[in-house]
Amino acid sequence: MTIPPLLFALMMWFIGTGAVVWLDSRPRETFAASFRIAGLAAVIATVMVWAQAGDNSWSGAYIGFAAAILIWGWHEMGFLMGFVAGPLKTPCPPDLAGWPRFKAATATVIHHEIAIAANLLLLVAITWGQPNQAAPLTFALLFALRLSAKFNLFLGVPNLSDEIFPAHLAYLKSYFGKKSMNALFPISTLASAATATWAWFAAEAAPAHSGPAVTATLLAGLAALGVVEHLFLVLPLRDAKMWGWASAAKPKQSTAVTAAIIE
Repeated sequence: MTIPPLLFALMMWFIGTGAVVWLDSRPRETFAASFRIAGLAAVIATVMVWAQAGDNSWSGAYIGFAAAILIWGWHEMGFLMGFVAGPLKTPCPPDLAGWPRFKAATATVIHHEIAIAANLLLLVAITWGQPNQAAPLTFALLFALRLSAKFNLFLGVPNLSDEIFPAHLAYLKSYFGKKSMNALFPISTLASAATATWAWFAAEAAPAHSGPAVTATLLAGLAALGVVEHLFLVLPLRDAKMWGWASAAKPKQSTAVTAAIIE
């Protein structure tokens, strides 16, 4: 039961990111309809999480994981399409530094982060005390990986991949730092690796073919992908090239943030 969950996690990450890239790279007049349809799918996924909360089988784990990825994709669409970001939509002043720069950067994305946090609380509430925790754990891990990536981009990394930002979010690039390394990066990477390792051992300790075993393996795979995404921030590789196949726009008009599902 080890390989199938890992492949499923990779497939959901790859297909989910590709779908967000494709939808976000289409003409802007399609955004509202795409966001509404994705929102309906997210509502259905939330109902599925509630309905499967008592299912502690391996199938329940897969359903919870997939539902969380779908809900997460809807949130990322809202951000990338410009529907839910933050009250501040202007570039960072050149002389802004320290705490004022952090507050300004936070104001550019705070509405989106609050929406994600509220959705996480909803998933925790509808599965509280139930055996199937795949959905809230998956969503919480995605949230943690996203925050880690955003903090590292703010503090400074060598590979920003900012050439693929949507034009309507171009102002966000001014809040990124450009450094060879920052103090948080090794902590973030080690924390992601430790999470993957912990989840792996949890899967090994759980009964074979059980929901907890599959859930832990899925989380291990997702955390491992998080490590890879963090490494892309410092390695001389442009992970944007991985998603060229999914873009509906011309290369110069690419409109997706790197690995939208995680970041």
